Amino acid sequence: MSGLSRRNFLENSMFAIAAAAGVGAAQPRRASSDERVGPNDKLRVAILGVNGRGQSHIGGFIGNTYCDVVALCDPDEIVGMTRVKQVEEKQGGKIKYFRDLRGVMEDPNIDVVTIATPNHWHSLATIWAVQAGKHVYCEKPVSHNVEEGRRAVQAIEKHGTIVQCGTQSRSSKAHQEAVQFLRSGGIGDVTLARGLCYKRRPSIGPRGNYDVPANVDYNIYLGPAAAEPLTRPRFHYDWHWQWNCGNGDLGNQGIHQMDIARWGIDADDLGERVVTYGGRLGYEDAGETANTEISIYDFSGGRRIIFETRGLETDDYRGAKIGVVFHGTKGYVVSTSDYSNVTAFDPDGNVLKKFEGGGNHFDNFVDAVRAKDASLLNCPFAEGHLSSALCHLGNISYRLGEQRSVAEIREALAKDADAAETIGRTVDHLKANQVNLDQTPMTLGPVLTLNGREEKFTGSLSDQANAFTFREGRGDFKIPSAANV
Repeated sequence: MSGLSRRNFLENSMFAIAAAAGVGAAQPRRASSDERVGPNDKLRVAILGVNGRGQSHIGGFIGNTYCDVVALCDPDEIVGMTRVKQVEEKQGGKIKYFRDLRGVMEDPNIDVVTIATPNHWHSLATIWAVQAGKHVYCEKPVSHNVEEGRRAVQAIEKHGTIVQCGTQSRSSKAHQEAVQFLRSGGIGDVTLARGLCYKRRPSIGPRGNYDVPANVDYNIYLGPAAAEPLTRPRFHYDWHWQWNCGNGDLGNQGIHQMDIARWGIDADDLGERVVTYGGRLGYEDAGETANTEISIYDFSGGRRIIFETRGLETDDYRGAKIGVVFHGTKGYVVSTSDYSNVTAFDPDGNVLKKFEGGGNHFDNFVDAVRAKDASLLNCPFAEGHLSSALCHLGNISYRLGEQRSVAEIREALAKDADAAETIGRTVDHLKANQVNLDQTPMTLGPVLTLNGREEKFTGSLSDQANAFTFREGRGDFKIPSAANV
């Protein structure tokens, strides 16, 4: 692969791995007695980003008979070397450590790259990996912005490797059957999917100037992101709440529920309109993204998604805090954070049907790679791109917004019964958390119109909105053009 200069680092170190993550209680695949696998049959796996979700990747691929984890990569040398030692103890034998992911791309002895880096690296790492002929398992969201995600889709189509998005509910038997039930008219016509991300998120501490840990290569860490100083107290994880690397909870936990919502209403493009209101309320800190965010999406045929993000203390909605509620003319279906169980109800709240069963998303990916058949994937990257892009669209409306009083927001949404009901509950929720909306008003974004197939904004604000759909990257970390992916 051209243009991938890099530094190589040691192959040693120390630390502990988290358990394998799939969906529900499914166990990693093991070969049966008549399914013996020789060393030459195994996929050689490298994992990028091993501090958080990457630990589950380590466990998932070590737990698969058909895989060997042969390399780990992390710009934090202490984290990376620590994980290396644990993998060596668990798996047996030495493995490689890279601080710079470009070394992984150049290594011909790596077949599979899994990506559990911060969001801003997901698309570029995917593009580089498929250009190097490697198969990819990429965590959600698959992009930090809309256009880089589309370019990754184009790169996959061009180079033909197998790439899975890490939205694990797609491998859940319960969700597969529930979606089939929805599409077959099980609760009549479904016109509204209500996504819920009610997940308590405390303050991340005061904004200031902080030192990057000495063990982190900050240039590699930032990659295509802007070369901004560190302004949050905690280096790891809290990048989620700053725009340079993260997408807020809508693009963190929420992408899982957005994917289920879009899947359930069978939306195959980015729709026609989006509007968002909310704010970072209840505290002042180094965070920039909203901790209270309501995004309303309209698609053709009267289908819609209303996505509610709440980071303060809250009650559930119809039994779910993390989930999706599909509203139909003959009942409703509730998906919760237990991805192995989905329940359908009649209009009076009586159970119509239960859907049960998990699945293993890592194993599904490995099966597709071994069969050389991308059609076996439960969530190909292109599906993850659409769901991720919807999260980005909601954030764009918010970022273009202005502070408005509750009365003004109510007036703007008054003709939309679903939206009016939602803001009523949202205001009650904020008041219960002692948020004074006169002193710290919410932001109301503009209603943005879209050409959902072309993935572009239209209308009077199209220039301002489309400017948020792409960031070219910086220095050696620029996103390749569509012609050069």
